[in-house]
Amino acid sequence: MANANKRIVFLVDMQSFYASIEKAANPQLRNQPIVVAGDPERRSGVVLAACPIAKSYGVVTAEALWQAQQKCRSLVVVRPRMEMYIRISMQITQIFESFTDKVEPYSIDEQFLDVTGSVHLFGDALQMAAQIRRRVWLETGINCRVGIGENKVLAKMACDNFAKKREEGVFWLKREELADTLWKLPIEKLFGVGSRMKRHFHRMGVYQIGQLADMAPNVLMRRFGVNGEVLWRTARGLDDSPVSLNTYDTQKGIGHHMTLPRDYHTGAEIKVVLLELCEEVCRRARSKELMGSVLSVGCRGADLDALNGFGRQMKLEEQTNDVMTLYEAACCLFDRHWQKTPVRSIGVTLSKLVPDNVLQLNLFTDNHKRRSLAHAMDEIRTRYGQDAILRAASLLGAGQAKERARKIGGHYK
Repeated sequence: MANANKRIVFLVDMQSFYASIEKAANPQLRNQPIVVAGDPERRSGVVLAACPIAKSYGVVTAEALWQAQQKCRSLVVVRPRMEMYIRISMQITQIFESFTDKVEPYSIDEQFLDVTGSVHLFGDALQMAAQIRRRVWLETGINCRVGIGENKVLAKMACDNFAKKREEGVFWLKREELADTLWKLPIEKLFGVGSRMKRHFHRMGVYQIGQLADMAPNVLMRRFGVNGEVLWRTARGLDDSPVSLNTYDTQKGIGHHMTLPRDYHTGAEIKVVLLELCEEVCRRARSKELMGSVLSVGCRGADLDALNGFGRQMKLEEQTNDVMTLYEAACCLFDRHWQKTPVRSIGVTLSKLVPDNVLQLNLFTDNHKRRSLAHAMDEIRTRYGQDAILRAASLLGAGQAKERARKIGGHYK
């Protein structure tokens, strides 16, 4: 039985979320291998979700669609319907809120629940998890898995490493039992360790999570900075962060990233997309009544193995959410660091955000007029659609704004 002073936190993950929704909507797909993927003609032919049947053929999320089709010749490809996925995600949130008032979305298909104060109403934690799984299945036709722990990081690792592999779909990862559970797993199974960090640890002779947990945190901090202590705490199951509805209310940055439909080779066509990205970032900043003083530009080369992209940032002369101010700075960063190699994807982020209720006066630019014009354009787009008013550059062959106006999250509605 759990210590009465300990929290009980769930991480509930929807199995193959997009694919499961499509199977629930179309019973004829129930026993077929399906993937949800974008348009292969526009470089968005990437697997967003694969059902368990497709995964049994070796199909994995985020691989190119053509690779998945080679692994499974009978693969059924379904285009994403983001509007429906978002609606069902919100429906699932409402189910969770009938069990606890502390629900924190982690992604569209994962949510944290702090059930400490309500678990006694449903039996124990395992019984409560089973009831949640049953409700979600009956009301949406989606199978979910539940990781349980005394904090968010334990619940997340319980779900990813254990619950997903069990028929009952539930696992309780207890801190006092880590030596017999989590610590025996390879280091890459630790939340927060990717392929690059895995290589670092292997060079240090660290191959299992338990080895990391036994290290002195100051050694890790000298090697990796504050992230070293975070990973050490994660390995030991330590996490004080609350399950909170307000986790994402304080926004640190507003960014927009785009994978291009083809390799872009010239600065002129890349800058068309840069302008569109700045337009979207500034529109979102204005909608939240924010402006920022730090600009970041990230660029990825077409040759993924050559590592010829870049990510750089600069401090702006003044806080802004003005498109052309941001665009001029973005072009400056791009020209300085672009290696003249083909570009596959590019992104822009505005950070160091503050409220935009103060307007910087400028002797040479009518900032008040530019702000009024920007808000007028925002209002037109809100009322009539994102492509109701476009910059002339977006009508060029390199422009993507008109095409993306028909999508949600980069995918068709």
